[in-house]
Amino acid sequence: MKVIVTGGCGYIGSHTMVDLIQNGFEVISVDSLINSNEDVLVGIEKITGQKVKNYQIDLSKADSWRLIEKSESGIVGIIHFAALKAVGESVKKPLAYYENNVGALMQVLEWMNYSNIPNLIFSSSCTVYGESSDLPVVESAEFRPTASPYGRTKQICEWLIQDFFKTSGKKAISLRYFNPAGAHDSILIGEAASNIALNLVPVITETAIGKRKSMTVYGSDYNTKDGTCIRDYIHVMDLAEAHTSALQYLLSTKQELPDDAFNLGMGKGLSVLEIIKAFEKVSGLKFNYELGPRRPGDIPAIFADSTKAKRLLNWAPNRTVDDILRTAWEWENVRN
Repeated sequence: MKVIVTGGCGYIGSHTMVDLIQNGFEVISVDSLINSNEDVLVGIEKITGQKVKNYQIDLSKADSWRLIEKSESGIVGIIHFAALKAVGESVKKPLAYYENNVGALMQVLEWMNYSNIPNLIFSSSCTVYGESSDLPVVESAEFRPTASPYGRTKQICEWLIQDFFKTSGKKAISLRYFNPAGAHDSILIGEAASNIALNLVPVITETAIGKRKSMTVYGSDYNTKDGTCIRDYIHVMDLAEAHTSALQYLLSTKQELPDDAFNLGMGKGLSVLEIIKAFEKVSGLKFNYELGPRRPGDIPAIFADSTKAKRLLNWAPNRTVDDILRTAWEWENVRN
């Protein structure tokens, strides 16, 4: 039961590989390392007792997958994480995001076609919904215009998946994430991107430990309960477990549609200021932040209805926001 995990040395990919191994799968990582590090493979080995091989390949380059195809056979599925993901950066560098995110998926689909790989799990995002007026958002909600090229690349990728799998004879699932955060309970792996952290939770922990002088809360005049953006947060290991469940669901042949999509979130919206207060409670620290202008590409509020994943994938988040912030803070302390 061999599974290819693209972006396997990244944050969500590494945690998912741990869960896959613990559920009896053999995993192969494919990661260009432009925003990650193979050091995470050491942590994975300590947790699971299994060594994981990484192919350092940029999948957005044409036919780059052929090296792996020659070396690895018997692949039952690909879990495709590899992508650029910073909303603000995508506004500044749209061409890089289209080339990398859409281009890499096209190469993965070419690989699946050539090697007859039957199953795909695609790492999507709640940004595909754009600024949805109906909350909590459900999978059947229409894709509205997004505020960033990053979000648009995810929309395009999902449309591409729909077109390809309609006639391919293969199966796909798109998993739409709602703000993953936290670290593995062992604190041997966590969020460790090579580039500067932009997501809220690592920015908070980096500020608290002294890597940053202060943190800016972008926008305090949104039409929300306290004026700051509202998001749905999910522990990274809950998210990892959802990928294993999705793959098992495809392998069970229970999915009748050629492709389907599932929301992954707690189903509860929390504001930036609420997350800061929760971190202060967990850490016992007084947090230093300042209020600033809105950030391009951000939407005021979004949170999930994950009923469909609970019903079909038999998945539900088991960890709390306090668990997210506790493990994220422990991880920040261990790696500094």
